Amino acid sequence: MSSDAATAANATSTSLPRIDALSGGPGGGPDQDLEQPRMGLGSSLPAADARAKTEGTFPYAADLWAEGLLWAAVLRSPHPHARILSIDTSGAEEMPGVRAVVTHEDVPGESNYGRHVVDRPVFASDLVRHHGEAIAAVAADHPDTARLAAAAIAVRYEVLEPVTDPEKAFEAEPLHPDGNLIRHIPLRYGDAEAAGEVVVEGLYRIGRQDPAPIGAEAGLAVPRPDGGVEIYTASTDPHTDRDLIAACFGLEPDRVKVVVTGVPGATGDREDPGFQIPLGLLALRTGCPVKLAASREESFLGHTHRHPTLLRYRHHADAEGRLVKVEAQILLDAGAYADASSESLAAAVAFACGPYVVPHAFIEGWAVRTNNPPSGHVRGEGAMQVCAAYEGQMDKLAARLGIDPAELRLRNTLSTGDILPTGQTVTCPAPVAELLQAVRDFPLPALPKDAPEDDWLLPGGPEGAGEPGAVRRGVGYGLGMVHMLGAEGTDEVSTATVRVHDGVATVICAAVETGQGFTTLARQIVQETLGVEEVHVAAVDTDQPPAGPATHGRHTWVSGGAVERAAKMVRTQLLQPLAHKFGMSTELLQIADGKITSYDGVLSTTVTEAMDGKELWATAQCRPHPTEPLDEAGQGDAFVGLAFCAVRAVVDVDIELGSIRVVEMAVAQDVGRVLNPSQLAIRIEAGITQGIGAALTENLRTAKGLIRHPDLTGYALPTALDAPDIRIVKLVEERDVVAPFGAKPASAVPVVTAPAAVASAVRSATGRPVNRLPIRPQAAVATAPKG
Repeated sequence: MSSDAATAANATSTSLPRIDALSGGPGGGPDQDLEQPRMGLGSSLPAADARAKTEGTFPYAADLWAEGLLWAAVLRSPHPHARILSIDTSGAEEMPGVRAVVTHEDVPGESNYGRHVVDRPVFASDLVRHHGEAIAAVAADHPDTARLAAAAIAVRYEVLEPVTDPEKAFEAEPLHPDGNLIRHIPLRYGDAEAAGEVVVEGLYRIGRQDPAPIGAEAGLAVPRPDGGVEIYTASTDPHTDRDLIAACFGLEPDRVKVVVTGVPGATGDREDPGFQIPLGLLALRTGCPVKLAASREESFLGHTHRHPTLLRYRHHADAEGRLVKVEAQILLDAGAYADASSESLAAAVAFACGPYVVPHAFIEGWAVRTNNPPSGHVRGEGAMQVCAAYEGQMDKLAARLGIDPAELRLRNTLSTGDILPTGQTVTCPAPVAELLQAVRDFPLPALPKDAPEDDWLLPGGPEGAGEPGAVRRGVGYGLGMVHMLGAEGTDEVSTATVRVHDGVATVICAAVETGQGFTTLARQIVQETLGVEEVHVAAVDTDQPPAGPATHGRHTWVSGGAVERAAKMVRTQLLQPLAHKFGMSTELLQIADGKITSYDGVLSTTVTEAMDGKELWATAQCRPHPTEPLDEAGQGDAFVGLAFCAVRAVVDVDIELGSIRVVEMAVAQDVGRVLNPSQLAIRIEAGITQGIGAALTENLRTAKGLIRHPDLTGYALPTALDAPDIRIVKLVEERDVVAPFGAKPASAVPVVTAPAAVASAVRSATGRPVNRLPIRPQAAVATAPKG
């Protein structure tokens, strides 16, 4: 969009970002740690957008405005399952200020979309399959008018009985032409007749965690003179979004442009273009810019959630506690549409035994459609659910054998060279035992029993109603693992361009900054490679080559690798003339602190002098080694690499009230290499906190398919008051030789591991089995006498 097509103003004359102001650049931040490098890899370089975010000037989609702006609202189904008999839009169309109303009849291209399975309608036409499914959309000259008009659309439904129990989905009438079964993976590894001297069984249930982004979904669609459209939104995979949107609009992809605005939080929830497609349709229909800013309720109803999961386990072990066989059944509730359920199930089945050596494994995994809210990507999908279950089994096994829970785990830990139940050899660093020993040996926090009652926090908060005599302290452990990058044959590739001119470097890469720190990492890579301190990262749009989705730590590896290769190519261009002049190879020259020197000290010049006003640039790609799909027995080299984490949780539990307070979380993590110390610590702490939410408070509850409380009052996120002391006791820097810089992604594995550790600690405190997440108060009430 041209610069005069958007105006930085609103009704109160408050300055808002222009939609052409989405540019990167250096920003302020805290002082650097004097013991760290001032710039480059290994430094705690502050985020480029830190100052803009703290000052409130960062351009999020909800802040954008354009001349002639209209507002959008979406009508959503109040039923989880119903047949649509008629849709009457006349009441909305006749309202003053309404400019357009669109339904399924107005979708000019493909009526369905989907990243992995094309099964989700833009607008429901004949059937409604989940509560909150989009039925129609309205554009009007005022947001209140748009909402009133959407409410005025008359829809006649024949309400149908919803299928909400995933176990009943196998026998229920098909909810979709493709049926109810999305995928079945029967993993077979070893001898089915193998048995252990000790057998423990368990049934586990994991609730529906919502990504709950800080900022709800928003976007601005602007029609173009060529009949195309530009969409400004917080997409985390803009090129895939563009292709899906273009197919629904009946346009060629080059006539749809997605411009990425600031992303106000994303842990997978921003991969669904269901908010963007109605927006673009309205812009094309009206010929005007159209904006949508979802309410918190609409956000809960519209995006995907973590898969609720039912897990049945049977662990076999010998008398010394060494695992012999694991049997499991894993059932993922995909909700109404397939979305990412196939790859979530693959992770769940592949990691069903955890980071332990298991000679024999027989796992059955299913993902099924129901009339529950759709499930999709949420950080650590599949792996988090099974971690809670297999760690519950390890606690049961330790109790049955009378072995310390940490010691039992140590006897079974996975290491480099071992084989996963999928048949894949672990070739990356796997320091699982080292991680567990680090958290086990870390000093425990002091007991508060000798302090006055008002000097320590009771479970339930500072004003907790409990009695100190009813409080029990528990210590528990969790070991978790996640895969890095895509899996099962996903073609991982990213492209980046590095340009240097007048002492300033610019990185162009369509890797979206979702909070994982990619833009900071890109700046550090260029600083390290070229000695240029001022580095800008360009805003992302689909005019750039694709970089893929911001999931599974991809951008640290794939996009970071592309930036590194491009920077090294520029480095060669910079050094070759000097090397030729002095009769040496470029390998004998080094760049540090903005200076170029030779091994023998003969050459010493600055990068600026060597540039001599020239502009140097290069474009490169990074594509890790390929993987393969799991076969009919669940076997195959499905993963590029793995990351591991150990967490020790300390909790206080009021065994009369069932209230729980997490006192401390000690974390040891396999990170490959620390690229930015402060940023790494923040990512780990955030992951642990999200995991605590999954363990104790976060559950998007439904009743017969209806979301009961789609707001932040009914859905309880952990706050600063709920966050415990988080102690990062060890970071193992054993570089992965196939990963750029040797680094591993850091965000997902603490999310996966923390809930299991908290549940383990509550078991320790109460003696109760604790087989459901989040943990309900009644599950933490013990019958033991006070003492």
